[in-house]
Amino acid sequence: MKLTLFGATGDLGNECLSQGLIAGHDITVLVRNPDKISPDIAERVTVVQGDGLVREDVSIALPAETEAVLFAVGIDEKTSPKNLCTDVTQNILSVMRERGISRLVWCGGGSNFRPEDEITLGARFVRWYANRFLSHRHTDKEHQLHLLDNSLDIDWVGIRPLQMKKGTRRGTYRIGFLRFSGLSSISFADCAHAMLQMLDNDKWLRKAPIIQY
Repeated sequence: MKLTLFGATGDLGNECLSQGLIAGHDITVLVRNPDKISPDIAERVTVVQGDGLVREDVSIALPAETEAVLFAVGIDEKTSPKNLCTDVTQNILSVMRERGISRLVWCGGGSNFRPEDEITLGARFVRWYANRFLSHRHTDKEHQLHLLDNSLDIDWVGIRPLQMKKGTRRGTYRIGFLRFSGLSSISFADCAHAMLQMLDNDKWLRKAPIIQY
């Protein structure tokens, strides 16, 4: 499948990139600093230098033959622009509509509740903690999710991890609107694995289940 990946130089994006190549996908990445892509990977992908906040750059990274988009952009509480994920997503959706690209797979956050969630004390703690200590990330992801909820013409699907950590890919994890808490976790590797499985699977179409071990 011909994919475009946003956020390729982060922990999650790097896993999406490496696993996507192993799976045989044809991948384009949009990065501000191409030097952050290792030479052995760079020679196997199409690297577009640019910024997701610039629509023209997003347009270059999403040629008409693109079949799906992977969104793995991370947020730094101190340095990321306000509404980074939301604004980049707005640019992506605009170009997707223009080019007739329908599939978007993205990574959200567990502090952003969904109507299907089972809201436990642990879940409320996750939301409180995010509001108190990770408000930049929480608010941006909330706005991004609202944008997607209003994009009924896009076949979007995604997952909401809690704590993402470095670790090997297990390939076994739980996805669904299940109980979760601040102790729930998933590796970047398994989060990327789940996102790649969603490229051609409509089980969670326009939904955002929790992913956890």
